[in-house]
Amino acid sequence: MVDEVMQQERHQARMQRLKAKVDAKIQAAQEERGIVIVITGNGKGKSTSGFGTVARAVGHGLTTAVVQFIKGTWACGERDLLEKSGCQFHVMATGFTWETQNKDADIAAAEKVWAEGKKLLADPNVDLILFDELTYMLSYKYLDIDEVLDAIVNRPENQHVVVTGRGAHKALIEIADTVSEVQSIKHAFEAGIKAQKGVDW
Repeated sequence: MVDEVMQQERHQARMQRLKAKVDAKIQAAQEERGIVIVITGNGKGKSTSGFGTVARAVGHGLTTAVVQFIKGTWACGERDLLEKSGCQFHVMATGFTWETQNKDADIAAAEKVWAEGKKLLADPNVDLILFDELTYMLSYKYLDIDEVLDAIVNRPENQHVVVTGRGAHKALIEIADTVSEVQSIKHAFEAGIKAQKGVDW
């Protein structure tokens, strides 16, 4: 019984120290403005995380938009759901570059969708924009990186931007406020399991 009391006291002391540290960080973080989030890495879940952020924003009544590169040639559960809640979508809709095998057409499609993205980045009435798979457009040089970075940096003060995709460019990481890297430990596809409706797409 005495040991249990001592364990509880030690636990409470640890939690009090932890609470003091957390409270101090909360007190120090008083700046309020739009942030740039980059979700990169080789693991599954980058777009899922980005769409989760959009869903959260929609749930809080924010105005949202999605600019989607690479993907878009098949059904998208996120789009079907979020469009019903007023989230606007601009989709490149060419599929993966190894399927199109036409660089000029891919660049033209990317530039067309990016033009819509630039409009959104200049609109103070849009609270949050997801640029899904944008990193590929920069690494493939389908879009001019300086133009993209300039538009993101000079967006309205309170607008949030989420960028997903593998191999995020160093310059994009530098302007981001939050960067998360998703690592792959295992993937069902590598074991011969096909992509599952409602889970993978």
